[in-house]
Amino acid sequence: MKITLRLTTLIFCFFSVLNLAQKKQADIKFETNSIDYGQIDYESDGTKVFKFKNIGDAPLVFTRISSSCGCTIPKKPEKPIEPGAEGQIEVNYDTKRVGIFRKAVTVNSNAKTPTVILRIMGEVLEEKEEEDDGQMN
Repeated sequence: MKITLRLTTLIFCFFSVLNLAQKKQADIKFETNSIDYGQIDYESDGTKVFKFKNIGDAPLVFTRISSSCGCTIPKKPEKPIEPGAEGQIEVNYDTKRVGIFRKAVTVNSNAKTPTVILRIMGEVLEEKEEEDDGQMN
């Protein structure tokens, strides 16, 4: 009986320690999940930044960040983001594409929620024609 009790206690302790070790996990919180560029000029700067914080208790590692098309280029942090630290994901939209746009950026990481969708939207205005001042040379 004593052996059974000791064995049961030992197994319980083992699984308790294992459970505690697994609870440490990264968790990501973005300031915003969408950015509206509004109306922007043709060939203007299409770079925006999604700021975030690792609110978990383990380092945050990004495994993949991808966009819904080649016109949107996301840049992921290369180093792990420590617990409590802040970081950013830079997104660059190609502003040589005139018209309304809505694009998604998929963020994969080791966070509690492993996949997060970020969105960008806006409208690139027509290229402005150079005005002729009416003078002849």
